[in-house]
Amino acid sequence: MDQEPDNALNAAERDFIALGIATAAIILLVGTGGSVLPKALDSLLGGGPRPDNIMVSAMLLNVALVLFGWRRYRELTREIAERRRAEARAQELAATDPLTGCLNRRSMADATEALRIRAEERGEALAYCMIDIDNFKQVNDMHGHTAGDAVLVMLCDRVRGQLPRDARLARLGGDEFAFVMAYPATQRERVDDLVIRLFEQMSLPFELQDLTLEMTTSIGLAADHEADGSICRESDSATLMHRADIALFHAKKQGRNRFFWFEPSMERELRFRNQLEVGIRRGLVQDEFVPFYEQQVDVQSGELVGFEMLARWKSPQLGLISPEIFVPIAEEIGVIAALSERLMEKAFVDAREWDDGLTLSVNVSPVQLRDPWFAQRLLKMLVETGFPPQRLEIEITESCLHENIGMVRSMITSLRNQGVTISLDDFGTGYSSIEQLHHLPFDRIKIDRSFTSELRKPGGRSRIVEAIVSLGRGLDLPLTAEGVEDDAILQALKPLGRLKAQGYLYGVPEDSETVRQRLHLAGRLVVRTGSPITARETAATNLPMPSPHRSAKG
Repeated sequence: MDQEPDNALNAAERDFIALGIATAAIILLVGTGGSVLPKALDSLLGGGPRPDNIMVSAMLLNVALVLFGWRRYRELTREIAERRRAEARAQELAATDPLTGCLNRRSMADATEALRIRAEERGEALAYCMIDIDNFKQVNDMHGHTAGDAVLVMLCDRVRGQLPRDARLARLGGDEFAFVMAYPATQRERVDDLVIRLFEQMSLPFELQDLTLEMTTSIGLAADHEADGSICRESDSATLMHRADIALFHAKKQGRNRFFWFEPSMERELRFRNQLEVGIRRGLVQDEFVPFYEQQVDVQSGELVGFEMLARWKSPQLGLISPEIFVPIAEEIGVIAALSERLMEKAFVDAREWDDGLTLSVNVSPVQLRDPWFAQRLLKMLVETGFPPQRLEIEITESCLHENIGMVRSMITSLRNQGVTISLDDFGTGYSSIEQLHHLPFDRIKIDRSFTSELRKPGGRSRIVEAIVSLGRGLDLPLTAEGVEDDAILQALKPLGRLKAQGYLYGVPEDSETVRQRLHLAGRLVVRTGSPITARETAATNLPMPSPHRSAKG
């Protein structure tokens, strides 16, 4: 199909009709002219008879036909040349990115394959490098697409200036670029040196007309040879691009502003992640996420005072999965709010049967704190499930204060006005200041487990824990200590005052039915109107109370 336009143009260049008309006209012109012109000259000079009018007309017609044929041929030639220039320009536009002048994604595949074949003939290896600007969307959002386009052009120029002559550079789309280059098969460090120079170039400020931007990039690399120079089994252009993309994803996951060479383990990890994504979406539909509960105990009396709700995923394929694995993915794919609220609703129903003296603590995702309607939906759930807000404690991680201070203040105020207690979780690991603690209406501070674990040291002291306890006492805020794993930590906490504690020492997080059994045997279940507690209580009477054992929290 690609050859049809060229064939048509070649045929047009050999327009036999125009050529035939012109040739016949020239032949007839020679014939008639040889007869008419001498007689016409003699007649004009006054010495001979006038030429035949028919022959004169035939000669003039032949002249007109010659002029017509020549003009047609010349215009056709000009039109063909113009069309060839237009087609060449169209092919150029189809193969290049109009903003940066680099190759585009479509032409990059052909360029990569061509360079790979030449490198193979010379006994060289080929490296495929993908470059992505970190957080580039913020540039467009804050400064406009004109500034974003200027950054892309400048980045392209910087990359092009570092590449070898035979390398190929492309803009794959958005803020993602790629280049391919040949290198000696046993000298991969040459590519590393080039990438390091690229990072040095990217660290320079991007000076725009009235704006200076600091940007970082992430880079993923793949090659058709191993580091020792051996040839990879699969090394076509599509495979190289796929592997470089996986390495780029790994670089971003590891914190951005760095580069990685592709390794097979990265692909296995990505496939597992994709499996988790599909499983999370399916698990939401099939109700596979369930609440577990970790005991919270008064440090001085040892009395059970409440539970913290923790998410668990009971996957039919993967078994019981902790939130450290699936929660970050659920946040990234945008389902954490639906997942969390479904778990809250289940927890409110479970805790409705507990003794009124037992509280329920629930962690709130940073994503939910960016939702202005979250507080209203939460209060609606409390009403629908019949769980009293005075027994609910919402835990907000300290890092959220830095991102959404205004909305967090509004949400805290709204919930506290309805009787919900607000706790600052993971204190000391984020960005909060004394001023924020003073002005935000928190009801409790939770000491992070990383600080509590220091109480195991000889002497059972931690200056950070003591400082947090002193701060809480000064702000009149009660405290909860996480990560109480053994009796040594518990004994170190007791002299510090009235605290709640949770951790391995009191047992692992348990599912709702196990908690019911525990509370039933302790006489701390309450029969409420409309609650199916009676039938379940009867079934639970003959079940032994589970013994605590050590496991990881979360």
